[in-house]
Amino acid sequence: MPAPRKYPDELRERATRMVVEARRNPATRPGAIARIGDQLGVNRETLRNWVSQAEVDAGDRPGTTTDQAQRLAELEREVRELRRANAIVKSASAFFAAELDRPHTR
Repeated sequence: MPAPRKYPDELRERATRMVVEARRNPATRPGAIARIGDQLGVNRETLRNWVSQAEVDAGDRPGTTTDQAQRLAELEREVRELRRANAIVKSASAFFAAELDRPHTR
């Protein structure tokens, strides 16, 4: 289970939108993240990460999108479960193979 988020999603979206809009204007571009982060009470590095991820998700920057990261996590979870199941099947087959090799006395 993931840790609870410190900031609500609405704040995250609003802050990201504000930074993107501020960066479009050359007059407000310098220090946009620091200024908006301070105004909204969001850590500057946290806001910078949000903006970077939003740019990746929008296709403006190379990287792994949020959807791709979620799909990758699902696939990794599935692989772990399948490996665990495979180990159980191998153990069971070894057990039953040993049972078949034993001489039966009646």
